[in-house]
Amino acid sequence: MSKHVAVLMGGLSSERQVSLWSGTACANALEAEGFRVTRIDVGRDLPEALLRVKPDVCFNALHGRFGEDGTVQGLLEVMGIPYTHSGVLASSLAMHKERAKIVMAAAGVPVPQGRVVTRAEAAAGHVLEPPYVLKPVDGGSSVGVLIVNEDQAHPPQELTRDDWSHGESLLAEKFIAGKELTCAVLNGEPLDVIEILPSVGFYDFEAKYAKGGSRHVLPAQISPFVYQEARRLAVAAHHALGCRGVSRADFRFDDRDGGSGELVCLEVNTQPGMTETSLVPELAAYVGMGFGELVRWLVEDASLDR
Repeated sequence: MSKHVAVLMGGLSSERQVSLWSGTACANALEAEGFRVTRIDVGRDLPEALLRVKPDVCFNALHGRFGEDGTVQGLLEVMGIPYTHSGVLASSLAMHKERAKIVMAAAGVPVPQGRVVTRAEAAAGHVLEPPYVLKPVDGGSSVGVLIVNEDQAHPPQELTRDDWSHGESLLAEKFIAGKELTCAVLNGEPLDVIEILPSVGFYDFEAKYAKGGSRHVLPAQISPFVYQEARRLAVAAHHALGCRGVSRADFRFDDRDGGSGELVCLEVNTQPGMTETSLVPELAAYVGMGFGELVRWLVEDASLDR
């Protein structure tokens, strides 16, 4: 009898729509691979839903708060249900960008300079010398990310909006110009490196998920040394945070004339997007692993935290 897989998707975070896209794609692929699949749009009744469904394994296609930060992982640990991707501690660490940076820096992975500030502080005046970046300290999918340019006399007005929904703690980081690179780690081994070229502006939500929002160059057109260094650092970050299954490390490389030439790791994603425009499926396909094979491998790799 084939395994019964519950695909967890949707959820309660600001990344709900992205998760529904990822979850639907993964559920369809798993059914094509011969698994028995139950789709669960995750709400606060998840424990009752899992007791009713009784899956052999959960495919975690959640993004953002509660699904990517160790919360649902802890629930699955208590219920004794094996699940895909990283465990409780790695998920919690990687989701909190400042704490992840501390751990990665201790492992020799270069990270941007910055500090955590409150939204009120960030709105009152420049917290760093422009240009700099403000981002939710525990968010993803570039939701709530603001770029503060050199010519801006005041912080972005979005910070003062009554409907701001991205938390009160922000990470302020020095803006690093140059190439946007990403590298995935699968089963502890690095895949290749993609350069991301957004159609407009930076690699924001639209650039990530809208068709035509960005162009991916694979393999990235960088020197062999930088290419291999990105792969090495992606693995170092993956292991430092204690990730398992698949992760994706995002980098900036300042290769402009007069630039530092430094490769800097911005963050590690323990729940990379799995949509038709996502990076990990593209990287896997580049080495001959189709989408169905990728999701099958993730299910077979699923376990409780170890």
